[in-house]
Amino acid sequence: MNHAQSRPLPEGGSVRPITRWGTPVMHRELEDVTVFDEDLQTLVRDMVATMYAARGVGLAANQVGEKIKVFVFDCPDDDDVITTGVVCNPVLTLPEGDARRLDDDDEGCLSFPGAFGPLARPDTAHVSGLDQFGEPVEFSGTGLLARCLQHETDHLFGTVFGDRLAGRARKKLDKMQAELDELYPDDWPVTPIAEA
Repeated sequence: MNHAQSRPLPEGGSVRPITRWGTPVMHRELEDVTVFDEDLQTLVRDMVATMYAARGVGLAANQVGEKIKVFVFDCPDDDDVITTGVVCNPVLTLPEGDARRLDDDDEGCLSFPGAFGPLARPDTAHVSGLDQFGEPVEFSGTGLLARCLQHETDHLFGTVFGDRLAGRARKKLDKMQAELDELYPDDWPVTPIAEA
């Protein structure tokens, strides 16, 4: 698979608190981006700053409480090639038939901090959409990048990865997060996690 063409991420944003699972904006499809203005540029800068502050590889708009379809990412693929970008109104394409191979690995979410669960996803993914200026973008990837593109697109359509877990795995995930909850203040990552 060809490596995706990285697009530089904007700098200078402000870190925002990350919205948790259970908040309504996390569990419904968001609105298409139709206006590519300074408000969108500010949101994207803030999302990038927040993703880095939380040490994540991707972040969707609803994870900072916004209702539009945009995500940012900075993520390696199977060959440790890092791809960065911004995607508005993503269209996700996954392999089918003989080309479809599943990667069963642990997955986590900044909106459910500290908890990880095993989730099988296709090992390659392709996303097309628009950047924060309304210009067409396309990204393809393997490994963690493929997982990230799927995970972030899911967010914009109201699906958190826990929704894809079977009953027992979901209960284990909930228990793990409950045990770690006190490490993550309500305004995390604005207030950093206390070092253990």
